[in-house]
Amino acid sequence: ATGRRISAYLGVDPTADSLHIGHLIPIFGLLRLQEQGGRPVALVGGGTGMIGDPSGRSSERNLLDVATLEHNVTAIRGQLERFLDFSAGPAQAVMANNYDWLGSISLIDYLRDVGKHFTVPYMLAKDSVQTRLERGLSFTEFSYMTLQAFDFLTLYREHGVEMQMGGADQWGNITAGLELIRRTSGGE
Repeated sequence: ATGRRISAYLGVDPTADSLHIGHLIPIFGLLRLQEQGGRPVALVGGGTGMIGDPSGRSSERNLLDVATLEHNVTAIRGQLERFLDFSAGPAQAVMANNYDWLGSISLIDYLRDVGKHFTVPYMLAKDSVQTRLERGLSFTEFSYMTLQAFDFLTLYREHGVEMQMGGADQWGNITAGLELIRRTSGGE
């Protein structure tokens, strides 16, 4: 609306070697952004895919090994190339894999640089946590929102990403990312 070029991202966990119909509308959001000169970033969760997002789920996801995740990431890129233009240019689509930063950060650095910005009451107030809390929620699943928030911060810093697209089940994770960007970088 301002005429200024922005970057936005959509994250998908490579839990299968194919995207599903639920990804179509957000992918169209990235496509429309690119058509208007914005830069789409497709994030595959090679790191978070090893953990599993509790959003919209009634049980913990199966944990996948690295070889399976790498296969799924390659297959998903092929599907995204049908919609997004990855050729060189100002609106070139980017595909990122959060394993690149999550796989190398130490636990101490993560807790010090990311975890300290989230209180337990803040996290407990999120719908994605509340709906699973009664049925049982592992620490791994509980901490997922901080990982997705760290993804947003990393993409904000490395690619100038200002917007995240996702379903209603991702709202708490998206706002956690906005909060982390505000607290660590002063960004909006």
